[in-house]
Amino acid sequence: QGNLVESGGGLVQAGGSLRLSCSAPGVLNILLYMGWFRQAPGKEREFVTVISPLGKSAEYADSVKGRFTISRDSAENTVYLQMNSAKTEDTAVYYCAADSQPDRIRAGTPNFWGQGTQVTVSS
Repeated sequence: QGNLVESGGGLVQAGGSLRLSCSAPGVLNILLYMGWFRQAPGKEREFVTVISPLGKSAEYADSVKGRFTISRDSAENTVYLQMNSAKTEDTAVYYCAADSQPDRIRAGTPNFWGQGTQVTVSS
């Protein structure tokens, strides 16, 4: 893991919002698909969302569709995850991921990972 740096995690009440950021110092992420995964205690890491290199298309897991939005600022080399209407089941460590191939992100085997940031949603 490494190369990507997440920030913005923390504690939020159910129904609230939180925005995660992922910067990619030293990585030419303008050419890369960027995504987010999460891993809850005792569970496997799961795909959350992925965005195309120019930000024109995105895919979401059904569990977050309509609540989470991924976006990117290529000038800042940063990708964001806006989490709205948070649920307690969103509690997890969130990981940023990047790869030139979207299938590797969907499969959970991207070339670049971040260290993760904790998100806790309280009831």
